[in-house]
Amino acid sequence: MVPSSISMSGIFYLKAMSKFSLAVVQLRVSKIKADNLGRAQKLVKEAAGQGAKVVVLPECFNSPYGTGFFAEYAEKIPGESTRVLSEAARDCGVYLVGGSIPEKDGEKLYNTCSVFGPDGKLLVKHRKIHLFDIDVPGKIRFQESETLSPGNSLSMFETPFCKVGVGVCYDIRFAELAHIYAKKGCQLLVYPGAFNMTTGPAHWELLQRGRAVDNQVYVATASPARDESASYVAWGHSSVVNPWGEVIVKAGPEESVVYADIDLQYLADVRQQIPITTQRRNDLYSVNSVQEG
Repeated sequence: MVPSSISMSGIFYLKAMSKFSLAVVQLRVSKIKADNLGRAQKLVKEAAGQGAKVVVLPECFNSPYGTGFFAEYAEKIPGESTRVLSEAARDCGVYLVGGSIPEKDGEKLYNTCSVFGPDGKLLVKHRKIHLFDIDVPGKIRFQESETLSPGNSLSMFETPFCKVGVGVCYDIRFAELAHIYAKKGCQLLVYPGAFNMTTGPAHWELLQRGRAVDNQVYVATASPARDESASYVAWGHSSVVNPWGEVIVKAGPEESVVYADIDLQYLADVRQQIPITTQRRNDLYSVNSVQEG
């Protein structure tokens, strides 16, 4: 029996709202910003045409990734790149997670992800919290902190489908951030990221699956397409992982758009079957945010 206060059309609407299409754009990034912006617009439109309601672009989608490029390509927000993102979101009627761009604010530079709603309005601006400073002898040394400053806030936004938490690349290595997002009701975590040919094959998929299983959420990552001629070679393989830890879609190394259904009823089922949320020993341990931003 359907309660008298709920119509059959309302039931169908609720079921439809429990599942939506997510698109991840693995963009080929060049040194020509206008080309990057134009291709991003084109692929967002393509994704919307395939029914995507949420579209995710890669880290540094408007510029090559590297400490030598950040200052040259940096923009204020709003600026050229974010205006393109706003227009694309509005014209296509999608929630657009705008990868990231080098952002200039005063004398500081940030690695910043801007998210726009279907009306083209800015919903949230996430400045990468954890800077990518690593040194793997004989393989790769990279120090974002040579040019970038870290962000200091958590970033979440609401959609009609679910709440979404945002991180950028290296942020995915920090389980605490994902846990706090899940505690705050996020059912989807998105990470634009540019792992490389050392960390990519070793940790890219492992980290996504870990964050998904730990928190029983969907995790989506958007990488630039691989360019073997670039000074920093991205791993590619943009992916979506479900709350069971399964990779449900994965791109190759080349430019492409991949799609996944985000099924919130499936998420609820997983949480009911393995109810870690209610089994946590909060009397013994806890992870809490210090600053909301």
